[in-house]
Amino acid sequence: MWLTCSSIGRKVVMALTGLCLVLFVTFHCLMNGVALFWPSGYNAICEFLGANWYALVATVGLAALFIIHIIYATWLTIQNRKARGNDRYVVVSKPAQVEWASQNMLILGVVILAFLVVHMIQFWAKMQLAEILGYEHIHDGVEVAPAAGTLFLHLAFSQVWTPIVYIIGFVALWFHLNHGMWSMMQSIGWNNDIWMKRLKCIGCWWTSIVVALFIAEAVVFTVRAHTNSFEKEVAEYVAWKTSADALDTDASLVPGCDRPTGAPCDKACDKACDKQCDKACEKACEGQCDKACEKACEGQACCEETETLIVVE
Repeated sequence: MWLTCSSIGRKVVMALTGLCLVLFVTFHCLMNGVALFWPSGYNAICEFLGANWYALVATVGLAALFIIHIIYATWLTIQNRKARGNDRYVVVSKPAQVEWASQNMLILGVVILAFLVVHMIQFWAKMQLAEILGYEHIHDGVEVAPAAGTLFLHLAFSQVWTPIVYIIGFVALWFHLNHGMWSMMQSIGWNNDIWMKRLKCIGCWWTSIVVALFIAEAVVFTVRAHTNSFEKEVAEYVAWKTSADALDTDASLVPGCDRPTGAPCDKACDKACDKQCDKACEKACEGQCDKACEKACEGQACCEETETLIVVE
């Protein structure tokens, strides 16, 4: 087959998969930008892109693109080195017209892959994968719902090493994308002198803006994580989840509470269901009707002997 048996075909596959990945990176950058100005909107996006069928299909497709891109990149690198043979050791100095990134694309790709693994452990494994497998991440005794994107941003960027690793990954991404975008166009035939200059300029601006936004987001998320407490972030998330603006999904849970948002509650226990739950289930009726009130924490009817409730599920 032409796409696998010829060098040009393999470069075309690299170009097409690279284009799709560039579009995804741009989307991801814009999605993270929502968290800068509208945290509840970011949580809504995370909930929309949870373990829903369309998100799962997109995830599988994206994973396939990454795998194909990596396989073909390795394949072409090995092929090029075999073609050059020992000649690559003859000249020590690199020709001026050859960019540094073009000779180190595989190394840059490995750095980006390592960064991607860290990113997936911090977010995808605790969000979409957790929702698929039906478990929740627990931090300081509080269950964090898989769709609570702002809470996972706080947990990730409250660690000192996270912004350092991310910025290194973003710099590598800039070099990789900057060379890859115009190289991609060259592979599909847009390599005349006029358009190549334009494509280099467009690619440089595009990747610079995207990476600059990524770095700005990492800095802002780090500052927020070290100025806001986790308890405050949880309270803000719970306030959004219990508001009329929250999405009505079956899978979303208020952190620490066993009741799915939007599910019916017993009248006497409505307040208990609509507030953040404590680590342990305690009395809900100020010491009156203890046994019946303790059952309220498990979703059973509270006693009717008192109308005064304090909520500490």
